[in-house]
Amino acid sequence: MLNFLIAVTVAELAVGVTGLDNGLALTPPMGWLAWQRYRCITDCETYPDECVSEKLFMKAADLLVSEGYADAGYKYVIVDDCWLAKNRSADGKLEADKTRFPSGIKALADYVHAKGLKFGLYQDWGEKTCAGYPGVRGKEEMDAKQFAEWEVDYVKLDGCYSNVRDMDRGYVEFGKHLNQTGRPMVYSCSWPAYQEDKGMRINYALMAKHCNLWRNYGDIDDSWTSVTAISDYFAMKQEFWAQYAGPGHWNDPDMLLIGNFGLSFDQSKSQMAIWTVLAAPLMMSNNLSGVCPEFKEILQNKEIIKISQDALGIQGTRVFKDKGIDIWTRPVEPVHHGNYSYAVAFVSRREDGAPTPYKITLEDLGLKHHFGYTIKNLFDKPTEKVTKHFALPKTVVCVRVIPSGVVFLRFDVIATKLQEDDIYNGALNKTVTFT
Repeated sequence: MLNFLIAVTVAELAVGVTGLDNGLALTPPMGWLAWQRYRCITDCETYPDECVSEKLFMKAADLLVSEGYADAGYKYVIVDDCWLAKNRSADGKLEADKTRFPSGIKALADYVHAKGLKFGLYQDWGEKTCAGYPGVRGKEEMDAKQFAEWEVDYVKLDGCYSNVRDMDRGYVEFGKHLNQTGRPMVYSCSWPAYQEDKGMRINYALMAKHCNLWRNYGDIDDSWTSVTAISDYFAMKQEFWAQYAGPGHWNDPDMLLIGNFGLSFDQSKSQMAIWTVLAAPLMMSNNLSGVCPEFKEILQNKEIIKISQDALGIQGTRVFKDKGIDIWTRPVEPVHHGNYSYAVAFVSRREDGAPTPYKITLEDLGLKHHFGYTIKNLFDKPTEKVTKHFALPKTVVCVRVIPSGVVFLRFDVIATKLQEDDIYNGALNKTVTFT
């Protein structure tokens, strides 16, 4: 901890500014982001319902509310690349494409706010955005003020067409300009994704002080291969990365693909479970009007969202790999006498076409509270009768995981004498089975 504080102090002296400290993103942000599903579709004549336009984002705001996503916690509607005109205005300001955003960005933000939602906007720290539109380079202060005037609530700053060696300075500087506007805006940074690719040593202490979240890896694609590649990379880096995640600053493995083309129903449950354990932002990128009911249940699972938004803000880790099963755990509330409750995901990486039975004791999972735990299957349907299981550290948990699927369990630490009495009066299961 001392080394961490020293690193932060040195970073402050180097850049000469205070941290972002905007009081935002105390839990991982949740919302809807256009990029993965809609990319840079700008041909509104051929694709009127899919092109990047004010119509697309107004519809997304409508559906977040009408389909129950907003009530579940998904509050941000975020515009990604390709919203801009090809050139700045005569006075040097950013402008939206007048054909696809005829009402302008302020009007779109007003529409989103009127729905009780938050509005996010993409830009790039370089000379151009990744799709070739004007970036903020050289106009940082002007553009930060413009975002505030438009009443933007969330800024995603990409890093194309820029010098990766200058990102530590440049991203911090832009955050300072956001601070100086006086408008609180969640600040999503991208510099580690670019520096990781170059093999650079990244100053995460600096980033955690100046950004609310940051992308560590390349863009997610709509496939199980992409999900597993990202989760494996996070697991490889977890001993270093996890220490910098917490209320107000999060590692970001990118968007949720659930409800799109590439993931099966069970793969979708697996992504939701892994992202939840990672304390990742939950940003959907899908066609909200076309999400099937079973996928919608995954995205709106209240018990899982409760873990995602756990106030402790501890990023979980992959703790074991065995027989094609990855085991991920995350400490969560409630805490009793210094003992955490836990979310535990058993994710199958097998491709042999058959369910895999797996057994492990709570003790081997790292759950050692001698008063025990209650266990809940997080993918039980709300309409089903939920059986309360009690377990001690020596209890064996048996799961049966289908290929690329997940069994996701919550272990709540025993915190009352009544529950302790239940255990020792015969309610304890020596073996508990979940499928």
